[in-house]
Amino acid sequence: MTGLAPSRVEIQARLEEALAGRVPVAVATVVRGGQVGAKLLILPDETLGGLGDATLDAAVAGDAPDLLAHERSETRPYQMAGHDDPVEVFIETFPPPPTLLIFGAVHVAQPLTRFAKALGFDVVVSDARAKLATAERFPDADRIIQGWPDETLAEVPILPNTYVAILSHDPKFDEPALIGTLDTPAAYIGAIGSRSTNEDRRRRLADAGLAPEQIARMRAPIGLDIGAATPEEMAISILGEIIALRRGRSGGSLTEASGRIRGEPGIAAAIR
Repeated sequence: MTGLAPSRVEIQARLEEALAGRVPVAVATVVRGGQVGAKLLILPDETLGGLGDATLDAAVAGDAPDLLAHERSETRPYQMAGHDDPVEVFIETFPPPPTLLIFGAVHVAQPLTRFAKALGFDVVVSDARAKLATAERFPDADRIIQGWPDETLAEVPILPNTYVAILSHDPKFDEPALIGTLDTPAAYIGAIGSRSTNEDRRRRLADAGLAPEQIARMRAPIGLDIGAATPEEMAISILGEIIALRRGRSGGSLTEASGRIRGEPGIAAAIR
């Protein structure tokens, strides 16, 4: 960069611009050692600001994409020339909203779409049955695709923050959706069905040529064991499993959990 270093106001403005455009972005802040409080804004094709050392800037900018891909923020130590102790940098990530891709415009998919939108997901609903995949039935969906799984997968990129719920309960829909997603970087792939149905499904997937490690990625039966009986309860069960996975939790009872859950600073904390 040339000229004057960007101000906090300029960094804030670029951060807000990136968030509005759903561009993945990270804010790095020196929290111990070095120039405490120095900030670096990390965008896909550029950086703004600086942490007081070009080598440190490069190292942090190199680490940010992996954290963004895994939707994590954390403090990392960096050993720098001229510093006996590591310089600690908090890298706060702001990935684009996660995507929930639902195969099967069934009853469960309706509350699942509604609840997922309330949690900040972009929701795509896919079904080849035109009578089911309609805006009237899914007013909260960001996108409705009337097509078969292979057609949908040709249109929808599967990214590390894509979560897949396969709900048709029909092999001609469910199994192509599984075959098309189990070899992708999707964060979650769940399929509806009883334990016996899913055991049969696993055998058919193996016969279709999927490797054991690919089949093992399938979470089936889908959702947490909360005794869900209604479409709304089943939607909560599915989203509970997705949330637990995103947050690195087991999904068990908090009464039995050990340790404390710590929040992360928000946007304002990242800039001030």
